[in-house]
Amino acid sequence: MTTPAHYQQKGQIALITLDSPPVNGLGHPLRQAIKAGLETALANPDVKAIVIASAGKLFCGGADIAEFASGGFDREPRLPQLLVDIENASKPVVAAINGMALGGGFELALACDYRIALPQAKCGLPEVNIGILPGAGGTQRLPRLIGAEMALQMGTSGAPVATGKLLQAGAIDRIFEGEPADFVAAAIAYAEELLAQGAPCKTCADLSVENPGAEFFAEFRQSIARKTRGFFAPERNIQCIEAACELPLAEGLAKEAELFQQCAASPQARAQQHIFFAERAATKIPGVDPKTPLRPIAKVGVIGAGTMGGGIAMNFANAGIPVTLLEVKPEALERGLGVIRNNYEISAKKGRLSEAQVEERMGLIQGSLDYADLAQVDVVIEAVFENMDIKKQVFAQLDKTCKPGAILATNTSTLDVDEIAAATSRPQDVIGLHFFSPANVMRLLEIVRGAKTADDVLMTTIKMAQTIRKMPVVAGVCWGFIGNRGLEPYGREAARLVMEGASPEQIDKVLYHWGLAMGLPSMIDLAGIDVGYLTRQGNREALYGRDDAYAAVCDALYEAGHYGQKTGKGFYIYEGRNKQSNPEVIKIAEALAAKHGIARRQISDQEILERCLYPLINEGAQILDEGIAYRASDIDVIYCNGYGFPVYRGGPMQYADEIGLDTVVEALKKYQSELGDYGQTWFQVSPLLQRLASEGKTFKQFDRQ
Repeated sequence: MTTPAHYQQKGQIALITLDSPPVNGLGHPLRQAIKAGLETALANPDVKAIVIASAGKLFCGGADIAEFASGGFDREPRLPQLLVDIENASKPVVAAINGMALGGGFELALACDYRIALPQAKCGLPEVNIGILPGAGGTQRLPRLIGAEMALQMGTSGAPVATGKLLQAGAIDRIFEGEPADFVAAAIAYAEELLAQGAPCKTCADLSVENPGAEFFAEFRQSIARKTRGFFAPERNIQCIEAACELPLAEGLAKEAELFQQCAASPQARAQQHIFFAERAATKIPGVDPKTPLRPIAKVGVIGAGTMGGGIAMNFANAGIPVTLLEVKPEALERGLGVIRNNYEISAKKGRLSEAQVEERMGLIQGSLDYADLAQVDVVIEAVFENMDIKKQVFAQLDKTCKPGAILATNTSTLDVDEIAAATSRPQDVIGLHFFSPANVMRLLEIVRGAKTADDVLMTTIKMAQTIRKMPVVAGVCWGFIGNRGLEPYGREAARLVMEGASPEQIDKVLYHWGLAMGLPSMIDLAGIDVGYLTRQGNREALYGRDDAYAAVCDALYEAGHYGQKTGKGFYIYEGRNKQSNPEVIKIAEALAAKHGIARRQISDQEILERCLYPLINEGAQILDEGIAYRASDIDVIYCNGYGFPVYRGGPMQYADEIGLDTVVEALKKYQSELGDYGQTWFQVSPLLQRLASEGKTFKQFDRQ
């Protein structure tokens, strides 16, 4: 049986080495081992000081958050008390920070008397990103060492900070500039040096925090208000820092524990932790060996130098992978390369890139007008117009041009990947890679697995997505896959509600206050009313064939040439980024309502919220039932990373679990009854949703087996 921490005596120094791969998570076994090592060292009169180090590449990744659900977090020794014991130890304790010290790992270091670190190491308190706060003294000890302002920034952002900066601030005592292999020996030597100097044991209880005052805290809250809108934990982190400024350490720790429990019990924490685990689960594909050998990706081709193709090319150049960018016309290629350069130069002006990095990345993108230049690429991504005939022509050409084993990918957002694959003699090499616009910014990559896509192609593209810093989620083949298929009822109801009497402003307000980055009318204007119109034409029978008033308002705006922001008019009128009401929309809605016999009325905010979100949840259940998504959480990852859903809601499926599936079913049935033929057409409850609700289960409990 392996030991999560090793105890050794090096002369008068006790060495406790954390050895619990992969991240030295402070679960119950490691806490026990640290406590045992501490007690052994304190009981041995020959030991004069203690060093806590790591056997791995990082110091400690923090608490094991899986213990929150299992109850292991509260098993003795609890981390807060263990760190109090370390802080109150009668012999000096030195933390040897060789790599990342995050969350509870940084709190462990803060409880020690002294801290030595490698210059490349970083420390942080990322708990806010999972909806909680540092619960083992981090909000009380850190401000006593570095001051309230920097502690506030670290606690509310979760961002790690380099040890050099922390040395200047007072949280690190020494940086070791030698070889990392010599670091533990250097830490032991540092402990011996402290003993020789008669360095005392230290406690943060002896330190106070300069209180910057109520006005400072108010201004800080205002400065982060937009970024933290709707989240629960950031404000409690601030309250903890305020407590550190006002209370003795013991009372501050009690306040921290109280606020930690409030956070841990909040729906925001459940949602954020759901997404944390969901993103890690998304890359695990049922029935596919995770050790499947991967195909090499050293050269990439992208077809189409428009907005999407250019953005895709930038992703690979940013990762140091050479790209051949193909266009059919010289002027289109020149324009596309110009846009890419301009994007990089904007980043350089903002200080995000150096001029040398701009030139380096541009040097990795080679323009071409000849398919023959794609002959040796390892993967080629087609990003041409969303038209099946055009895409099939492109793939037939790629089949003739590309080397055996090259991955042939389509960036389609709705079209049948299997039909595209059938245009080649190698459907096993074909896959969908649905990038989201702007492709060089948006984190989500929806990977569409065709019926004949080879396992190694699938696993290679997942790894490739991670290499270019994307969040990959695998979907099956259907119209719209997971994201855009779910978006259809979501957008449909927003446009329908305008026809029934709601204003675009009311819909936007309701959805924004619920937590979305923007409401649906604004999102439709941003994406382009023309884009939505052309997308719907690929599924006319399933959409327009069921409802003669389907998408009527959006289609009328399209026919009038009002495409949204790009034309200056859509659901709103635009002057630059400023927008105002478009009175034509209400006139259009009134005329269409009269034409289709729809009585316009006052619509409540609650109805808007339910009619936009619940059909999306219902469609998600159907997507899950059909096997288009492997897990309900995959749907949530897509909506939080690609469609502006708030992480503190956890995505549509987690939100449904939170409010109860029976609540969703009851509302859908209500609208099915109240909305006549329209309700009968569009509000039929998914069999899976109905079954889970009747069994008192959640989407999280759904088992396809």
